[in-house]
Amino acid sequence: MTDFQRILQDSLVWAEGLTAIISILYYNREKDSYWKYFSFYLVFVFLCEVIGKWGHLVVEYSKPIFFNYFVIPIEFIFFYWLYAAKSFGKTKLFYLLSFLYLLSFLPSEFYFTTKKIIFSFNYTFGCLILMILVIMEYYKQINSSEILNFSRNKMFYINLGVTLFYIGTLPFWTFFSLLNQYKELWNIYFNYFLISGIIMYLLFSISFIWGKQNS
Repeated sequence: MTDFQRILQDSLVWAEGLTAIISILYYNREKDSYWKYFSFYLVFVFLCEVIGKWGHLVVEYSKPIFFNYFVIPIEFIFFYWLYAAKSFGKTKLFYLLSFLYLLSFLPSEFYFTTKKIIFSFNYTFGCLILMILVIMEYYKQINSSEILNFSRNKMFYINLGVTLFYIGTLPFWTFFSLLNQYKELWNIYFNYFLISGIIMYLLFSISFIWGKQNS
């Protein structure tokens, strides 16, 4: 890892921390709506990143197991809930997508190697589901009567952030092993992964500051 990438990696953690703090500062404005759970989620993710970065100094644990079986599944399932159950009002769709995503762990366990920081197969499958939801959200926003007020729509910033980070880095994790053979290309995409993560969390922060409560 280059010095630049180390700076970006540290910046990503602090961007997550800043976003968590901003969500707490705006918690009273959101406490009577489902957006309070977004605040809980952001605090949770930051704490998990702190554990992932410095947890080994306190206790010995497996970072791949921690992220693959706990952190990443919660991230995907939370966004399925936010999009399907809340933005689209389709609770059954949320349950279906969550079930399909969790089901994707079976082929990961039996047919793919598990000695990775991120399981390529079910991460790819989880991202593909998320990509469908993202496209549906864009379609919803474009056809909304509130399109001219998009800058006050929380989901506009969240959807843009998810697009840049999760969808934008999908090829990186899907073809991680292949890209790893081409270091220059791998470094470029890894830089994008870190930068897009920082931008995503800044967009999440903006969603609290500028977004409407009932968006």
